[in-house]
Amino acid sequence: MKNESIIKSLAGTGLAIRGDEIDTDRIIPARFLRCVTFDGLGEQAFRDERFDETGMPKAHPMNDTRFARASVLAVNKNFGCGSSREHAPQAIARWGIKAIVGESFADIFAGNCASIGVPAVTAAADRVKALQDLIENAPDTAITVDLESMTLSAGTLSFPVSMPPSHRAKFLAGSWDTMGALLSNAKAATATASRIPYLALAAGKRP
Repeated sequence: MKNESIIKSLAGTGLAIRGDEIDTDRIIPARFLRCVTFDGLGEQAFRDERFDETGMPKAHPMNDTRFARASVLAVNKNFGCGSSREHAPQAIARWGIKAIVGESFADIFAGNCASIGVPAVTAAADRVKALQDLIENAPDTAITVDLESMTLSAGTLSFPVSMPPSHRAKFLAGSWDTMGALLSNAKAATATASRIPYLALAAGKRP
C-alpha cells in the first residue's frame, strides 16, 4: 500500500518575507491562540503586519495578488523565534505554504513544521536572498524543494539545502504524521492503555 504521508519533494511558486528574527508573535498574534481548532488561522497569518486597526490591507507580500497561490516561503535568519507556539506553522500552512526555505530557524519552530508535514530547509544567506530576489522579480517561477537530493531549483538557480537528519528521515519514510498514526491505530492504542495500571485507574477501572 502506498504511504500517502511520504514527502520526497515539493514544488510551487514562491513568496518572500524578508527580515531577520521574525518571531512567532508576528507570525500569529497572541490573541488568536484562544481558538479551539486551527481552522481559520491561515487568514490571520501576519495579521498585524497585513492589516491596520480598521482592517484595511497594508503593503505586505501576503496581500499581493502576484503571490496569492504561492506554496514555498523564503525567509531569512532565525525565523520562528520567540514563544514556542505551534499555531505559527499552522497559520503559515493554512495560508497555503507547503515548504519554507530560510537562512536559519528556531529549533522548536522547525520541529513544529516537521510535525505537520511542512519541510523547513536552510541554505546559505546569499542563496536565500538570490531566491527572494527571483521570487519578487519573477513571481511565476516554479520552485522545487527536493528532499531526496537536498537541493532547491528555481529557474537558473540551483543550490543545496539542509535540515535535521531526523526530520528528513521522517518525511522520506512518511512517519512525520504522529497524530495520524495514533488515530489509525486507535484500537491498538486503547488495548495497550488498558494494560497499563495507572491509566486504568485514571479511567476508574481496576487493572
